[in-house]
Amino acid sequence: MFKKVLIANRGEIAVRIIRACKEWGINTVAVHSDVDSDSMHVRLADESVCIGSHQPQNSYLNISALMSAVDLTGAQAIHPGYGFLSENSKFADVVSKHGIKFIGPSSKLIGEMGDKIQAKKIAKKNGLPIIEGSDGSIKTYDEAKSLCKEIGYPILIKAAAGGGGKGMKIVENESTLSELFSLAKNEAKKYFGNDDLYIEKYFKNPRHIEVQIMSGKNGTVQLGERDCSVQRRHQKLIEETPSPVLSEEQRADLLNKTVKMVENIGYEGAGTVEFIYENGKFYFLEMNTRVQVEHPVTEVQTGIDIVKEQLWIAFTGNTALKQKDINPRGHSIECRINAEDPSKDFQPSPGTISVCHQPSGFRTRVDGSIFQGCKVTPYYDSLIAKVICKGRNRTEAIQRTLRSLDEFVLEGITTTIELHKKILKHKKFLDSSFDTNWLGKEKFF
Repeated sequence: MFKKVLIANRGEIAVRIIRACKEWGINTVAVHSDVDSDSMHVRLADESVCIGSHQPQNSYLNISALMSAVDLTGAQAIHPGYGFLSENSKFADVVSKHGIKFIGPSSKLIGEMGDKIQAKKIAKKNGLPIIEGSDGSIKTYDEAKSLCKEIGYPILIKAAAGGGGKGMKIVENESTLSELFSLAKNEAKKYFGNDDLYIEKYFKNPRHIEVQIMSGKNGTVQLGERDCSVQRRHQKLIEETPSPVLSEEQRADLLNKTVKMVENIGYEGAGTVEFIYENGKFYFLEMNTRVQVEHPVTEVQTGIDIVKEQLWIAFTGNTALKQKDINPRGHSIECRINAEDPSKDFQPSPGTISVCHQPSGFRTRVDGSIFQGCKVTPYYDSLIAKVICKGRNRTEAIQRTLRSLDEFVLEGITTTIELHKKILKHKKFLDSSFDTNWLGKEKFF
């Protein structure tokens, strides 16, 4: 196994990776910006290196600074976590060329699956159903106008290199197409340095369902699906597994087709294949070539440590998992706790946590990096913790999650805890009669 791993990330995912490394007996290197010097991931790591100022481009997105930290510490491998450079093919390539192991797939596959247009072609070639839309990037308004007439409104404009809802616009009719096309193009250029756009049919009442896979040279296994349909602004808030809307036949079909595609492309590591689901049909959305934010809900459901398995695959090239050994039971729910004020349109709420009491108890897990006295800065993603609970069935999982959220006391900042409690008690959630657009239509505050 690796002797030393550098974690090219921060916050709760850095803490999560450090924990997995410790269980393998691996020494860890934390990197941090100037404002993160007192963070939990820095405290838990064996070594730490300051790599720059609070601006991400000067620290967590600074490839040169990260490679200097590798040279300084003698780390043998880099775990990118999620976000930042985790799906940057250039970074993976630089790491590999320096003789350092990138804990993830090849830079080639990161590049191919990160390009949503190329990913769509690969999915189609390997037997996954795709959403009707453009075959390649749409460069001009006239091209967009012609295609939209062909497939019919509403349509969705997306940044080819994008994610997190950036460069994404819903167009209901031709009268707004010109303005929204320009806005999407500008956003894509600003956030991703690439203004390539593509267009696809927009689904009004979809569910968002994704499949967790682990893959090595010796084969691919699936760890079940997650239903991630509770979203705001195209960003997930609550995930659960198994999906309450799938039949066993639909589930088996989805999982089998996903495994076949992943095996066919020669993927190595942890990955997630995402789908739109509406009216009993699945459509390929994208593949994330990294560990997902929501991976703990699958870990709780299956008993598989995904991050430890990532490390094993990176070191050996093979997965230690066999499909027959993966037996998910019951029902698991994950709530993402953000430092945001839902009553003020999810306005960020930085500050110092003056009181911090995290929930515990039977089948309750909390992943996070917060503690009493820690500072939540305005410079990075607002996610501060995840509460994951498991029950014998969905009803018990909801009850346990509500109990755990009631125990979660955070003072000094505003969070989404109360929103989560309202959602979990809502009839539409209890009945599972919601879609990805539900939160935007419902008034909770």
